[in-house]
Amino acid sequence: MSVKVGDRLRQGDVLGALGATGRVTGPHLDWRMNWFDARIDPQLLVPPMPGS
Repeated sequence: MSVKVGDRLRQGDVLGALGATGRVTGPHLDWRMNWFDARIDPQLLVPPMPGS
């Protein structure tokens, strides 16, 4: 993780690095969003990624 609570981010800033730990099948970045105590789908808050 390259950021911490309170950091301000701009488009293109690095959030974290890829990794493969535990029981994963390949490198990935686990991106989660919470609204207070509820987990929400990040796709609800951002436009589609280029090429998807």
